[in-house]
Amino acid sequence: MALLLMYDDRASSGIGAETSRVLALRGVHVIMAVRNITAGKDVKEEIVKEIPAAKVDVMELDLSSLASVRKFASVFISSGRSLNILINNAGVVGIPFTLSTDNIELQFATNHLGHFLLTNLLLDKMKETTYKTKREGKIVNVSSEAYCTLAYREGIRFDKINDPKSYGSFGAYGQSKLANILHACELARRLKEEGVEITANSLHPGTITTNVFRHMGVFYGLVSKFGKFILKNVQQGASTTCYVALHPQLKGISGEYFWDNNLATTTAMARDMDLAKRLWDFSMDLVK
Repeated sequence: MALLLMYDDRASSGIGAETSRVLALRGVHVIMAVRNITAGKDVKEEIVKEIPAAKVDVMELDLSSLASVRKFASVFISSGRSLNILINNAGVVGIPFTLSTDNIELQFATNHLGHFLLTNLLLDKMKETTYKTKREGKIVNVSSEAYCTLAYREGIRFDKINDPKSYGSFGAYGQSKLANILHACELARRLKEEGVEITANSLHPGTITTNVFRHMGVFYGLVSKFGKFILKNVQQGASTTCYVALHPQLKGISGEYFWDNNLATTTAMARDMDLAKRLWDFSMDLVK
């Protein structure tokens, strides 16, 4: 079984590293797609030191760059690797207004659009693997409860994605996490319509004591000091991702949202299939 797991540059401390460790322990061949190769190799060394039989590879990928996503997908496909599980895990949180190299607001570009494009580019490879192995494929989007607590009131600001005047660092983060859920829902609908044995789901890992809050100044300091008393640790945070990726009870379950290893209910906006379709079309236009 082969898995592709996306990171951002916090690979050595986030739930992505722990997810890689747990899945490698379960015999999964893990390919870590990382922005920071050095950090990724450090994670690989730690995993192999603990699990000598682990199969872990590291490949470079910057999800905020569409060119990097396309290059990665081309290299991955040409390598002949199979792909059963795709975990869209990378993310940035609460950063000041910044445009990506493609002139797209950076949180939306990294947290949603990079994953959206890469998933589309690798989908045929997943279908091929599913057909050859007779094993259900799984696409997992790591979202956040911030989709309902922080997102802009209108959800996705299609006409203001790159507007610095109306930008809010937390609102933009919530918007990108709502996009993760809508993406999984629309993808699940399309896969079901095709009759393909690949599921697409999203999840909230919990609020976790990692350096994901590093752009938030004093708040990051408070999290670092007191987070261990009130927030999940990294092991707990990776639990739901591993559950959705591997648990046999979830066979055939698609288009759902999970929290604490259980199905969870989303808001009406996150279940709005018209909004999901609009986001899909909008995203396709941006990645062309």
